[in-house]
Amino acid sequence: MGLPAFRRSRSQVRRARSHLAIEAPQLTKCPNCSKLTLPHRACAFCGFYKGRQVVAIKADILAKRETKRKKQEEKAKAKKK
Repeated sequence: MGLPAFRRSRSQVRRARSHLAIEAPQLTKCPNCSKLTLPHRACAFCGFYKGRQVVAIKADILAKRETKRKKQEEKAKAKKK
């Protein structure tokens, strides 16, 4: 009772697994700050969703993020040169 009556062929198994491929998340631009965010979610950077602020982001966190972003941009520029 625990075993299948017939073995599934290699093509049947592969056809069934064709839907299990991992896809990259689709990202959209935040209309407020233009950062990439997941769709239907509040922006993690500015806290806006559908044109209104729904999450309060602390100013010090925003300042830290901006300085970190600037440092990354400077490193990227240095690598290009």
